Amino acid sequence: MKALVTGGGGFLGGVIVDQLLARGAEVTSFARGDYPALAAKGVRALRGDLADAEAVAAACAGQDVVFHVAALPGVWGPYATFYATNVTGTLNVIEGCRRHGVPKLVYTSTPSVIHAGGDVEGIDHTAPYPDHFEAHYPATKAEAEQAVLAANGPTLSTVALRPHLVWGPGDNHLVPRIVARAKAGKLKLVGGGKKPVDTVYVANAAEAHLCAADALAPGAACAGKPYFVTNGEPRPQADIINGILASAGLPPCDKSISPRLAYVAGAVLEGVWTLLRRQDEPLMTRFVARQLGTAHYYDIEATRRDLGYHQRVSLDEGFERLAAAFGR
Repeated sequence: MKALVTGGGGFLGGVIVDQLLARGAEVTSFARGDYPALAAKGVRALRGDLADAEAVAAACAGQDVVFHVAALPGVWGPYATFYATNVTGTLNVIEGCRRHGVPKLVYTSTPSVIHAGGDVEGIDHTAPYPDHFEAHYPATKAEAEQAVLAANGPTLSTVALRPHLVWGPGDNHLVPRIVARAKAGKLKLVGGGKKPVDTVYVANAAEAHLCAADALAPGAACAGKPYFVTNGEPRPQADIINGILASAGLPPCDKSISPRLAYVAGAVLEGVWTLLRRQDEPLMTRFVARQLGTAHYYDIEATRRDLGYHQRVSLDEGFERLAAAFGR
């Protein structure tokens, strides 16, 4: 099998690459950065921008499946920047697949595309998109996801996966942010961290992508549909955060802020950052406050049924692996 992974040098993309290599696949990575470690593994590493239609199309040539993992995450920055990567880049991937006859496209989306601001408790993939978004990231990811699903047809089978809070060894986003804020004394639980949330260990999230590629075909049950990907083990947010802190050898977080105060703080900081034209991310935004102050867990029965997905690494085992990565 020949597979292209956009963002193959990233956290989730890198684990997808490793799992493909373990299967004996011929893997190509397309990313903005230079990742010598990929070439050392035998990966054909291409460097380019998703907004460059010709470069993306060239990367798609000769592939049996494309895993479109690359995206611009974050909760702060110009809309045009998010749009160029997340929407234009995805449209370029779709067109590249069509131009070169790639039969399968697996798109990495996010559960935030259906978050309307309140608690999300046990919903499945049929939940509607909200009327508005409080950040450019979910807004552009939702538009891209809809484009991918609409592209499904007889010659190109597509599916969108929505992994929630991917973490594990090698994480360059969630884990280091929690650890850094804890060390700086700036970490606080919103509402005491009592709301239940789903997360997914990175190896499970990657395997779900391979399961989706295996299941994809014209007319397949999963073709043209989105799926949530989690460990299926919702726990109070405080348990997840403190599990990560314990893995890093840090004490549990005992500070808390009310959801309302967090939202107000986010609104104020957004205003200040806008006034000062700061490009760095505020410590809190309204979107982050909503995310931290609400429940997030999902029904993944359809994911198991249609993709053949099964979470092999439990949360507790994941924390043990993370601790080992921290040298503990």
